[in-house]
Amino acid sequence: MTRAVLVLGAGDMGSAVAHALHEADLAVAIVDDLAPAHPRRGMAFVDALWDGHVHLAGLDAVRVDASTALAEQLDRRTAIAITALPMRDVLSAVTWHALVDARMRKRITPPDRRGLVPLSIGLGVGFVAGTNCDLAIETSWDALGQVVRDGATLPLRGEPRAIAGVGRERSVYAPVEGIVRTSLRIGDRVLAGDPVLDLHGAVLRAPLPGVLRGLVRDGVRVAAGAKVLEVDPRGQAELCFGLAERPRRVALGVLAAIGGHSWL
Repeated sequence: MTRAVLVLGAGDMGSAVAHALHEADLAVAIVDDLAPAHPRRGMAFVDALWDGHVHLAGLDAVRVDASTALAEQLDRRTAIAITALPMRDVLSAVTWHALVDARMRKRITPPDRRGLVPLSIGLGVGFVAGTNCDLAIETSWDALGQVVRDGATLPLRGEPRAIAGVGRERSVYAPVEGIVRTSLRIGDRVLAGDPVLDLHGAVLRAPLPGVLRGLVRDGVRVAAGAKVLEVDPRGQAELCFGLAERPRRVALGVLAAIGGHSWL
């Protein structure tokens, strides 16, 4: 079988990495929780965990629910495999050659992934090359996509990069833990103050006019403090879908890291 790479995390970052790896003719699978709370679903393969199939930027992802089906899909390489199987089942399904941790859990120190596969790569904050990964990739705009071969990635920045002059105020965060209830979809147009979702009895509203770039899927449980919705003030629905610039540039860094490794 073609060299197989496992990507942890089906959000926009992990999806862009998986997309680039598949385009580079590697066998790719994504693993995530059963119902992950990723808001930028128009830029990710995550909805395949519910719907069984997602098309993103010219490529398909299909859900697989057994280790044998995972191995078969990796062998066919007709689509990116995505699964919520336990990690032990995923790791034993095939011989993995690289693992990319793209979960982007900014305030949680990632576990040590070294030794699980020949090459472990960590994306963003909290990764230290030689300590909890073999190589790391910068996800900060200050050094976007750079390969870190020794030491830590840059620390967490305080504010996200502005879109049309709007920074953190375009996003809404969960005030409490609870299950998201919403009838809206990615790309829907909203006005400032429009109700977007209900969370444990709290109505969360659009902070400004625009279109929904991010929205956690209906029925998903989120933790207090998690981002649950994001409004793009540019108001163009098509900008809420496809591969965004930052994930694409990080994916290029992953390709550079893997391409420089001895097994390729």
